[in-house]
Amino acid sequence: MVLEPPRRLVRALAEDPGADDAAAWLDRLPELVEAATRHHGVCVERLLQPGGRSGVVLLVRRADDAPAVLKLAPPRARPAAEAAALARWDGLGACRLLSEPEASTEDGARHGAAPGGDATGRAAATLASERGLLLERLRPEISLSSLPQAKAMLEAAETVRRLWVPVTGESPYETLTARTERQAARMRAAAGPLVLPLVENALAVRRDLLADAARPDAERVLLHGAFRQAKVLAGERLPWLAVGPEPVIGERAYDVARLARDRLEDLVASDGGASAARRRVTKLADALDLDRDRVQGWAHFRATVAGVAALAAGRRQEGETLLEFAAWL
Repeated sequence: MVLEPPRRLVRALAEDPGADDAAAWLDRLPELVEAATRHHGVCVERLLQPGGRSGVVLLVRRADDAPAVLKLAPPRARPAAEAAALARWDGLGACRLLSEPEASTEDGARHGAAPGGDATGRAAATLASERGLLLERLRPEISLSSLPQAKAMLEAAETVRRLWVPVTGESPYETLTARTERQAARMRAAAGPLVLPLVENALAVRRDLLADAARPDAERVLLHGAFRQAKVLAGERLPWLAVGPEPVIGERAYDVARLARDRLEDLVASDGGASAARRRVTKLADALDLDRDRVQGWAHFRATVAGVAALAAGRRQEGETLLEFAAWL
């Protein structure tokens, strides 16, 4: 089929550290879509626009005419880990994985979680990337972002709470320590002299937050990893379901840190934005029975990481807005 990748996806992949690999994946996309639709026995209705920033989403029909979604993403987006998390949740708080996870999905999630993983993990991650994920179809045009802010945050809190399941023993997912170390390294490399003090503070906050991560009683919970209002869509089976996880094992406070800066432009434009941001953090922590200081710390770190990345990519206004939010915290 003729397939023009969404411009949002093309721009996002171009900013990724593995841009060369992503470009090669985009070149193969038409043949990958053809192979994936054949593998899952589905017919394509249309490409979802503007789509996401990590992969292509196609609205499809199964052999029995039931609606579904086919998602294809490059190996660096870790589709094997996404499939493993969706299978673990089994529809509780998140969209259902309709295809059976490949036998190698767990290996792909475990060993291919980071760039440069072992050969087994890379092969499994590539298989998940090429075959794609067949998912329950939700209503992509309606997310929590369409609700008034107070109602959206209430529904978001109830949704993310369902996703937090304890993890014991060996896990197929990336750890919070490993993920934030990669983020910290990229932030250090991209930071200019003007933002260096804020970056150094964010790195110190991260060190403090992770200081007890190795303790036997440290919180080990399966997290969505990229949770925010736009990642929660209206459904038929349940009113609201999460999509697009970037699963990671760690503490719950990390998972709501991104949610704390939703509708950031409204916060920045308002009088008293700094105090409003801190009140939002407090409300989230209270609603989910979390330590406020840890939510605020992770919100600070994640906003600084995102702000430095935006500046490095030439998105000056976005970067400055994110760093202003980080400075408030």
